[in-house]
Amino acid sequence: MEVILLERVGKLGQMGDVVRVKDGFARNFLLPRGKALRATADNKKRFEGMKSELQARNLEMKGEAGKLGGKLDGRTYVVLRQASEAGQLFGSVSSRDIAALLKTDGAEIGRSQIVLNAPIKTIGQYKVPLALHPEVEVAITVTVARSADEAERIARGEDVTVRRTGAEEEAVAAVAAAEAIFDPEATKARPGQEEPESNGAVVAAGAKAGEAPAKVGKSKRKKKVEDA
Repeated sequence: MEVILLERVGKLGQMGDVVRVKDGFARNFLLPRGKALRATADNKKRFEGMKSELQARNLEMKGEAGKLGGKLDGRTYVVLRQASEAGQLFGSVSSRDIAALLKTDGAEIGRSQIVLNAPIKTIGQYKVPLALHPEVEVAITVTVARSADEAERIARGEDVTVRRTGAEEEAVAAVAAAEAIFDPEATKARPGQEEPESNGAVVAAGAKAGEAPAKVGKSKRKKKVEDA
């Protein structure tokens, strides 16, 4: 079917272009949404009469879309969802969810303007394009996580779906213990754990802050004297 475009349509052409498209695409998308007219002799004359009005309306809508795009472009939104340990969502995040999220932020965006080819089904960070106008497209970032803390870790580039091996866990614990030697506050922040050895001293879990640590070597010599 041949149609006259009433606005710019990506990969098809500009306003006023006469293009040939599949019948289904014309009937289900272009014609009902007012993006095109059938390219009949009467419609071609009709278009010439309404061309200046269409151009003025297009400029107005483009300006409004540009203002909205300036507020949204590059912004990050967090969506919290339940998911398995491997990061698979118990459900999905669809264009409807994103539209609702943007609405709470004061931006009325239609679902058809959210360019999401398929619902999001795993936790992670996603760039989502927004087609605000045929000539205005911006992108937002949607971070899908199980908690706000996890969303921050994802934003830092950490892969939260990868489980550490036993060796990796030991390495992390060793680094934390080493840091605690030089930062006593780090040890206090981990209740229920013993402070690392330093100069032959060990503080038992629950020892009061500021209490002098008992030296192991000295206590052993004292016990020998008492036994004697």
